[in-house]
Amino acid sequence: LVSGGSGFIGSALIRYIINNTQDSVINIDKLTYAANQSALEEVENNPRYVFEKVDICDLKALERIFNKYQPDAVMHLAAESHVDRSILGAADFIQTNIVGTYTLLEVAKNYWHTLDEAKKTTFRFHHISTDEVYGSLEEEGEYFYETTPYDPHSPYSASKASSDMLVKSYMDTYKFPANITNCSNNYGPYQFPEKLIPLIINNAL
Repeated sequence: LVSGGSGFIGSALIRYIINNTQDSVINIDKLTYAANQSALEEVENNPRYVFEKVDICDLKALERIFNKYQPDAVMHLAAESHVDRSILGAADFIQTNIVGTYTLLEVAKNYWHTLDEAKKTTFRFHHISTDEVYGSLEEEGEYFYETTPYDPHSPYSASKASSDMLVKSYMDTYKFPANITNCSNNYGPYQFPEKLIPLIINNAL
């Protein structure tokens, strides 16, 4: 199950899974401005691909999907992710990145408890975060590490730091099998044009 699978990174992930493995994918996405269904045209008719238009804050809809499809892994990419937008209005970032992550975690945890021991052992919840939770590097040549203290400076990075803390709390409190990755900026085909590289390319054209 991939949340936010119609976004830039999510759609690239789904294309990769469908084209390079025999796994099936359930894509849940509420199709906000940043979604791009054309990025999934090459896989949308594949029998191993399913799309569900769902908001990750909708607990009942998530419960239905988990019960129907019985996923053995979750990759959580759904997020509001543009710093400038978060500065202009933080509400959507709080709702999706914090409340949405909590809701998905809660449904996934409850579903995980219903699995038999073999499936419970192999189940994983992969939370995709951002390097922006660590703040800014002060000097050229420095690096972030997983042990770098969190130091968010925008509503976006603060909301992602909050979602990371929620995931960590479920790992510690409930022994929920989750992991977190903090990727740096990504770019490539189908990226939404408000992001730096496509913005510059489009302006140049």
